[in-house]
Amino acid sequence: MSSAENPLLDLSGLPRFSEIKAGTVENALDAVLAQSRAKIQAVESHCATASWESVASELQDIEEYLERVWAPVSHLNAVRDSEAFRSAVDACLPKLSQFHSEVGQNLKLYQGYKKIANDHDFGDLSAARKKVVKNALRDFRLSGAELEGDARERFREIVSELSTLSNRFDQNLLDATDHWFLDIDDENDLQGLPQSAIDLARKTAKDASVSGWRFSLQAPSYIPFMMFCENRMLREKMYQAYVTRASDVGPDAGQFDNGPLMVQILALRAEMASLLGFAHYLQYALEGRMADSAQEIGEFLRTLAGCAKDAATKELGDLREFASSKHGQDDLEAWDLAFYSEKLKQSLYAFSDEEIRPYFPLPKVLEGLFLVTEKLFGVKVQKAACSNVWHEDVQFFELVNDDGSVRGCFFLDLYARTHKRGGAWMADCIGRRRLTDGGVQNPAAFLTCNFIPPVGDKPSLLTHDDVVTLFHEFGHGLHHLLTQVDEPGVSGINGVPWDAVELPSQFLENWCWETEALNQISGHDETGESLPAELLERMRGARNFQSAMQMLRQIEFSVFDMALHQGAPCASTEDIKTRLDAVRQEVAVVIPPAFNRFQNSFSHIFAGGYAAGYYSYKWAEVLSADAFSRFEEEGIFDEQSGRDFVGLVLESGGVNEPLENFTAFRGRPPEIDALLRHSGLAS
Repeated sequence: MSSAENPLLDLSGLPRFSEIKAGTVENALDAVLAQSRAKIQAVESHCATASWESVASELQDIEEYLERVWAPVSHLNAVRDSEAFRSAVDACLPKLSQFHSEVGQNLKLYQGYKKIANDHDFGDLSAARKKVVKNALRDFRLSGAELEGDARERFREIVSELSTLSNRFDQNLLDATDHWFLDIDDENDLQGLPQSAIDLARKTAKDASVSGWRFSLQAPSYIPFMMFCENRMLREKMYQAYVTRASDVGPDAGQFDNGPLMVQILALRAEMASLLGFAHYLQYALEGRMADSAQEIGEFLRTLAGCAKDAATKELGDLREFASSKHGQDDLEAWDLAFYSEKLKQSLYAFSDEEIRPYFPLPKVLEGLFLVTEKLFGVKVQKAACSNVWHEDVQFFELVNDDGSVRGCFFLDLYARTHKRGGAWMADCIGRRRLTDGGVQNPAAFLTCNFIPPVGDKPSLLTHDDVVTLFHEFGHGLHHLLTQVDEPGVSGINGVPWDAVELPSQFLENWCWETEALNQISGHDETGESLPAELLERMRGARNFQSAMQMLRQIEFSVFDMALHQGAPCASTEDIKTRLDAVRQEVAVVIPPAFNRFQNSFSHIFAGGYAAGYYSYKWAEVLSADAFSRFEEEGIFDEQSGRDFVGLVLESGGVNEPLENFTAFRGRPPEIDALLRHSGLAS
């Protein structure tokens, strides 16, 4: 099959998204897998006398080619879901898992890498190539290469099953989110809602050919509804639908239930770890992480919880007292928290997220983000032509050096819509590598968010939280795009320990609070006026509003994740809920109602790669806050600090240990003080 017959096989440039159809996917994968297996057979013949060139380099080529073919398929599955495409992906996942298991358990390849590592010439390899070999030896072991007989085959089966189940978990959550909606015909029920939310609901109803206003469970609709809708009964209805998505209860009870999948996933992970001799899945997952042990992570999380618990208890008490004394609401329920929190925040700081939306029209925010990037890191972002995209809203940009040379490119898909996975993320499209002719393959990335789309002649108007999200994902993008590492296995975010990968993204968020940056990011959609100084001060005053409660919520998720992946696996959905309830009793100050099924939509750990790793957000936040403190000392656009961060963190990929990079940048090991100070929790 040629590339002319199948656009997925044409790797001469960027993916031809408009030509990728469901019917082309499986055939393309079959062709690549057949070709890859033939090449691996050829590589095996060199393993007894293995060198970097004859084995490691060849295997990198094979793996990178497969990733180039599959990356656009995986992306389209997330942003343009359809029954036909979903079926094609479902058919392909077992084949992919089978192939990866074959490679990961290939004893000849494993012995080949051992030969390279033990060869007297190993010391002459570049640091990047040494790290590729070191990581490969670890990954062979973690893939079951040392297993024999039935255990070896069972490990392969588990890998395949987990891939299928995780994908199904995501599909169920997407379907559950898209399926439910609240239609309102009485204008009185819209009281309290901002005009932007009302306009979006009107447009959603119109697109569905119904009258009135339609509110969905997608974030741009759900969040403002819960924060502003005066009708408590409708808030309860929305809340119940949202927190019971993909579960056994709620308005769609049992229809998209992820409960059985969670039990199966946890059991399979535990069995996988056990086959390799690990006490539990968390111990298995910590191989190659910054954190050394479950004990170290537990102590870290308990330290943060200890710093936040008293403050969070006071924050919740203040909210209850405010709701009671000012609004006569004595029985504060889960569906009241966002509503009265917003009212309390406005009363304390005269600040509302909706008030600042007009100052953050998306085109101006993007322009400002790119200016900040140029000042900090010395690289320009410019819009470029790309006719082959998956949706009319998608934009395309290039990163350009001072001499005009292109360093990388990215696709930007920013608006929420049906058949698109919720949340925000960055994903690889193409990785950087050195080509055989001496040239460089430039990296490309997918940057995806779910912001409120433009309505009428109004641009998309962002909340400040949206702005922070955009900066966060762009930080991930820069990590992938600015790398100067030539080996794909440790280029960009590849090979970076999972608990350090959030450093660049959380680091870049800090500029969303700085006057010099905000003057570039903000501009009123009607007047062009930058965010006024007094409004910024009110916004900063509200920055740490309920920050202790927010920190405890993240710690709750992290401890729950650890609890699921240590000890015996949960035998039932009730066991999962029991563990979550126990974690909440230990950590949380807000206990949700019994019908809450948050766990059924916890895609980060059941479908998104954060299994036994959700603590990474807080772990990396210590690094990011402390890294930013250098800019607080030297100046937020200090040129030397910016260039050092580029060279030591963004460009270095996964070659060095993250702690080495951080210490070189900061001049000392990381300290927790900056995070506590930024969160308003410093003693």
